[in-house]
Amino acid sequence: MLNQLTISELTAKVARKEVSAREVMQSCLDQIGRIDGQIHAFLSYDAADALAQADALDKVVAGGAAANRPLLGAPIGIKDVLAVKGQPLNCASKILGKFVSPYDATVIQRLKAAGAIVFGRLNMDEFAMGSSTENSAFGVTRNPWDTSRIPGGSSGGSAAAVAADECLAALGTDTGGSIRQPAALCGCVGLKPTYGRVSRYGLVAFASSLDQIGPFTKDVRDAAMLLEVLSGVDHADSTSVPQPVPHYAAGLTGEIKGLKIGLPKEYMVGGLDPEVNQAVQNAVKQLQQLGAEVIEISLPHTDYAVATYYIVATAEASANLARFDGIRYGARVEGSDPISLYGNTRGAGFGAEVKRRIILGTYVLSSGYYDAYYLRAQKVRTLIRQDFLKAFEKVDVIVTPTSPTAAFKIGEKSDDPLQMYLSDIFTISCNLAGICGVSLPCGFTANPKLPIGLQVLGKPFGEETLLKVAHAYEQSTRWHKEKPIGKLTRR
Repeated sequence: MLNQLTISELTAKVARKEVSAREVMQSCLDQIGRIDGQIHAFLSYDAADALAQADALDKVVAGGAAANRPLLGAPIGIKDVLAVKGQPLNCASKILGKFVSPYDATVIQRLKAAGAIVFGRLNMDEFAMGSSTENSAFGVTRNPWDTSRIPGGSSGGSAAAVAADECLAALGTDTGGSIRQPAALCGCVGLKPTYGRVSRYGLVAFASSLDQIGPFTKDVRDAAMLLEVLSGVDHADSTSVPQPVPHYAAGLTGEIKGLKIGLPKEYMVGGLDPEVNQAVQNAVKQLQQLGAEVIEISLPHTDYAVATYYIVATAEASANLARFDGIRYGARVEGSDPISLYGNTRGAGFGAEVKRRIILGTYVLSSGYYDAYYLRAQKVRTLIRQDFLKAFEKVDVIVTPTSPTAAFKIGEKSDDPLQMYLSDIFTISCNLAGICGVSLPCGFTANPKLPIGLQVLGKPFGEETLLKVAHAYEQSTRWHKEKPIGKLTRR
């Protein structure tokens, strides 16, 4: 089936005219029709528009002008937090009402220029605040491997759609693990670039100093191809960095002999599931067999990462979400005066988790608490970054579990925010430090069979080495070839 192809396989076939972009797009739409009722990855999609994009690309191929389009004909789903002109933009929240984006985000412009078919709005935790995609105002997304379980979050719709072959790749965002954690729980590849590598213009902000846009793909080569398209300086985003963009796919040689891989002792903690621990240890042995040298390292401020993150992120969220007030756009609940209008609109429009984080963020920024919480958290954040930079003086990459457990049951942690927050314990530090990270499959739990993710962390702007290590491991195993589709289609 064409929807099961990787991007690298597909683009070669389209360029050789073995298949058409329309056939590929139709194959994805057929898959959505078959199974999305079971997993609810998509909030909406415009089939006619997607097929029209495919037809336009087929005309390009027929005219012999397909060169310089590395994503030619690839259907790519979009997390509902990125602006696509003419498409709904709701951030999985009621407060944006029937808002339609008037422009394309920079990453969307780059996808289209590269020949991708941009379609669909993928479900997420409201305003990207959550670890399970249970916080969406429009219903829960389910894990394709076991529909009684969560797909991870906040980019759960993106991970589930790729794992279930509803699209060839998807875009998500990662503020504290929101790409890597759902990729781990759904058994696909999720890449969080270095802060500043990919433009955030057109992304609805959660925490501006932490957010990054990145791809979900079926294998590491596709992640490298997408990252190259998405990367580069953008003058519409003052935080994007003018670093040269390597040809990432060219570096995927499979050769990692002599590379030094760090194993942080602080990440092998008591709450780590034994099956996850064993899978990661096996992956480390596999990397050693491929010629890498494994070195134990220390990241001493790891214990403070979760507390630091939930101060910095909520503080920035409280500021960023102040713009949703019912005045200029989105839903509006009238009041007798402007203050009551704001209160009524925000009270009705935001869900419980978003309200919780706004309140937390407002508190830590308030007079009398700013120094005790926010300022101190920023200082600890600096120490966490310094831990990583010091470690990277000794090693080329760092390997850890992505998530302490496999996917848990829907509703299992809904009433315990602290336990939910600890789902991101291994991914949060990467965002605080501004470095890059990728999650890829490294095994399965036994009963039930659920994916386990391996996290590889790289130096700032070290995606080339990061991808080289991830690709070498991936190609020496078959975890990424496993599919959940049989389970879904038999139901």
